Amino acid sequence: MTLDDLLPPDSTAVRTAGEVAEHFQSPAMLDHCRRSYLWAAAYGRARDIAFDAELLYVAAMLHDIGLVAAFDSATLPFEEAGGAVAWVFGAGAGWDADRRRRTGAAIVAHMAATVDAAADPEGHLLELATGLDISGRNVDDWPADLRAEVLARYPRLGLVEEFVGCFEAQAARKPESLAGRFVASGFRDRARANPLDR
Repeated sequence: MTLDDLLPPDSTAVRTAGEVAEHFQSPAMLDHCRRSYLWAAAYGRARDIAFDAELLYVAAMLHDIGLVAAFDSATLPFEEAGGAVAWVFGAGAGWDADRRRRTGAAIVAHMAATVDAAADPEGHLLELATGLDISGRNVDDWPADLRAEVLARYPRLGLVEEFVGCFEAQAARKPESLAGRFVASGFRDRARANPLDR
């Protein structure tokens, strides 16, 4: 399996989600979103998990948009704010209400401890992919040659320190959020120990 095998469909929604992510996110966060899609798609394909590639790509591109100042909610956890942005994005793309809901749900689910693949395949894949990209969780579930190819195309660019800063800012303002609980349980050290950065 190569990166070319994992490309999302060429659609207006895919192109526009990429433009939104590129406009609002830093280069490090943008490449994190791109890698998250690739990790998710690779895992799903390797394990015959049926998923909607267009929906997964949009969710991956927007899953951290709630950490961006323009979309950071004063009260909602960042993943819920991101899910709301995705719902609005889906409405603009002409997606029906269920597809909008599923995209937002996948974004919210990426912060869960586990996600049922049968109930929410895109959320399941995004949760696993972001866990790999941020803290290196279950790194050996992805082949070493694929990891090297993804990282060569989309380098990490100091992601960990930027991401830790975002989570610590969320935790300071919203300590009861999942980001707050992650920070309180040693998130910084786990992220800094990510084997993808070696």
